[in-house]
Formats: sequence, C-alpha cells, structure tokens
Amino acid sequence: MRSLAELGLRAREGREAQITGLAVDSREVKPGYLFAALPGARVHGGEFIQYALRMQAAAILTDRQGADIAAGELGASGAALIIAEDPRQTLAQTASIWFGPHPATVVAVTGTNGKTSVSNFCRQIWEELDIAGVNLGTTGVEGSWTHPLAHTTPEPITLHRVMAEAARNGVTHVAMEASSHGLDQRRLDGVVLAAAGFSNFTQDHLDYHKTFAAYFDAKMGLFRRVLSEDGTAVVNLDDPKGPEVAEICASRGQEVIGVGRHPEARLRLTGQRFDATGQDLLFTWQGQRWQSRLNLIGGFQAENVLLAAGLVIAAGGDPDAVFRTLDHLRTVRGRMELAATRDNGAAVFVDYAHTPDAIQTALRAMRPHVMGRIVVIVGAGGDRDTTKRPLMGRAAAENADIVIVTDDNPRSEDPASIRAAVMQGALAAADPATVTEVGDRAEAILRAVDMLGPGDALLVAGKGHETGQTVGDAVLPFDDVEQASVAVAALEGRI
Repeated sequence: MRSLAELGLRAREGREAQITGLAVDSREVKPGYLFAALPGARVHGGEFIQYALRMQAAAILTDRQGADIAAGELGASGAALIIAEDPRQTLAQTASIWFGPHPATVVAVTGTNGKTSVSNFCRQIWEELDIAGVNLGTTGVEGSWTHPLAHTTPEPITLHRVMAEAARNGVTHVAMEASSHGLDQRRLDGVVLAAAGFSNFTQDHLDYHKTFAAYFDAKMGLFRRVLSEDGTAVVNLDDPKGPEVAEICASRGQEVIGVGRHPEARLRLTGQRFDATGQDLLFTWQGQRWQSRLNLIGGFQAENVLLAAGLVIAAGGDPDAVFRTLDHLRTVRGRMELAATRDNGAAVFVDYAHTPDAIQTALRAMRPHVMGRIVVIVGAGGDRDTTKRPLMGRAAAENADIVIVTDDNPRSEDPASIRAAVMQGALAAADPATVTEVGDRAEAILRAVDMLGPGDALLVAGKGHETGQTVGDAVLPFDDVEQASVAVAALEGRI
C-alpha cells in the first residue's frame, strides 16, 4: 500500500488516498485501487469510472474529458481525482514506481521490421557473454526467465510488473521491442533505457496512425521522449529514414552509433558472401576489421545482427567479446526459419513478413541462397491496413517465380475479399499463370511444397511464430512451421 504522494501523484483539492493496486480495466478494480480512465479510439475510459467507483476504487486518474464524463459520480464519491494532461504517460510513470526496480540495463528497438530479431539477437549475445538477459516483445519474454505476453509492447501496468518480476528473478539485461502503438500510447514511459535502436521505416499500421508522418512521429517518441539525452542511439543508416533519425538523436545530444554500409556508419558492413546455409560478413568497428560467419538466411539479417551488436556495445558490452559471439547466433522463431527440407534438397522457410517491404526484402534476401525457383505463399490480415494488400501481392509477384495467395488471419472480414485485394496486386505484376489462389492455408502449403524441385525454395510469409489463425472471434490452432513439416513428411511418404 502506498499513498498518492509516494507515487508522485497529486489529487484535486489536496485529497490523499492509500492505494492498494492499479487497474486500467474497471472489472479488475478492487477496494483501494487506482483506476486509470484513459482516452480510447472508440470510447473514453471515463465511461467506466462509475463501475470502478462501485468496486470501491480509492482514486481515479484521467484527463479533463474523463472527469467531465463522470462528474456526477465523482462528486458523490470519496475517491481522490487526479487530472493529468497526458494520463497515459502519468500511468506509465506511476506503474514504474509502484512495481519497483527494473533490470539494471535495458535497451529498446523500434522500426517497421526486424524488432523481434534484433531484440532476440541482443539476448543471444548476452547469453554467450554469460549475462542473464531476456528479450521482450512479440514472442513474449524469452531467455533466462520466461513469461507470456499478449502484445508486442504491453500496456504499462503489465509491462512494469513484468519488468519488476524479471529483476526479482535475476534478470539484469532486457532487450525490448518498441511498437508504434506502444510508443504512441506512452506504454514505455517510465522505462530507463541505456540505448535505443532504429531498424527501418516502411508502410504498416496506417489503419491506426492514418498517415506516414504520424506513424514516423510515433516511432520517434522512443528517441525524443523515452531515451534520455545521455542515452545512445543505434541507427541503421542504410534505411532512407536512417540519417533523419540520426539527426533527431544528435540534436538531443544523444550519442549515435550508425550501422550499415553507409560511409558514416561506425559499425560498417563492408562485405557479404552468401551460400546455401548462411553468409559470411566482413565489417569494421572504429577502423578495425572483423569477419564473422552467420548461419542465417537473408542478407537483411546482417543489418539485424549488427544493430543488435551495436545495442549491446552501447549498453556497456566489450566490442571484441560481442563480435566473437556472432558466429553462434541462431535463427529466431518464425524469422527466416528453416521449417523443412525435401529429399531433393528443396527448402521450406517460414517468415513473419506481413508488409510489402518485408515481403520484398525477404524474397530478395533469399535469392542469393537459391539456385532454382522461389515459391511464395502470401496473405493479408483482416481488420488491418487495407491499402497494403495489393502492394503485398505486387511485392510477392515481382520477387518470386510462383505466388500462391491464401488466408492469413482474416479476423472479422470476409477472407475472399482480402484475397481478392492481394490477387489484384499480384496479377498486375506477373504472368497470371504463375499466380494461384488457394483459400485454405494448409492446402496452400501442401500444394506449394509439392511444386518444389531440386534447387527450389518456398517462403511461407505472414504468420511466422504464430500458433493460431484468427477467423472471426475464434483462434484456430495453426502453425506454419508444423504445417510445412507435415506437408513434406506426407509427400515424402514418411507418414
């Protein structure tokens, strides 16, 4: 139990309260709780203040609109009222104080693509250095301590509770994914970062942010607001937005470590050679040359690995020790993951690529590793940015030899209409004979695997690590890696 003053909060009329817990869902409020009534996309949390008061909330945190909505109920109650200009940010900072110390060293990475891989590689590097680290994001909390998560960047109460639990379980280092939604909604505020990374910026989430400018501005919140002025920014300078990000960081006085082939990159990639199972890298750091072997498919993985290495160095890692770990890095679940291999040598990969740029990047990255044809399975999620669907189809058709359009997570939308939009883009960019529509995802995978000859490769794009397919309100068991393995086994007569 803590007082509002101990949490850094000041109620109207100087009213004090003893707080027993925090909640953003009125159904979870218990006697003595602080209920945060936050503005939402469709409804303001102020509508639920009346329910929180019935559950004996001791204090309400909201903005002026929320206070006006529940003015009558608040006036008749004995609850303390805290009105904040930005209640989301206030909640995040309050949650940080409430739950207690985080692991000592935290880094975060933002960008349209690559966040999961970069954070996972950070954790793997720490493991190689005998450091108790975790990565936190899309795949939950993984590493020396594990915990499931429902969102890439959890809401503040969950995030700060999990961070405190990680610290209590011996975790000293955390690499976080910073989603644009999470940054826009101030979920990371209150987290003290040693360093922050930027991977890339391409189209996604315009259903939420509406414009590219708003989407980019949300991501820049990591550097403008969350990362302190004495923190270090690690920036992929090869991305068109990279130099702008570096300039934003430098203007705040943050140290910048540029990564990539760019001549101003401090961690500079100077050579890359591909083979069937991975790639060899040549790079320089502070003028010293290094060579590493990556057992990872896809040229873009070099960018992810070097960005991760830069973050670990920025957070205090010894560069020589960090670079010696790179040979041992493993594929991240659902990210260019080798799912199965046919007897004729044809390989099946699964990747989370679900934006036009990610599909293009994944397919182009595969090409140097593949002697034969590339087959791709592509779909688009329902209840998400509709403008990217034909662009995803076009990206698939322009960079693969054969395209199969199938269902992803249709959610509440009609699957056929989603496929039609993807098909439109694919048919506009390729010979119709090379584009096929197969609604059932399992059947699409089976057909694609059956097409593979010696030297060919299949990329199953879109769902990556996910183990379910959302159709309507139901989440049906579905794992692309498992389905690919079953398809290969069935066609090879192993089952």
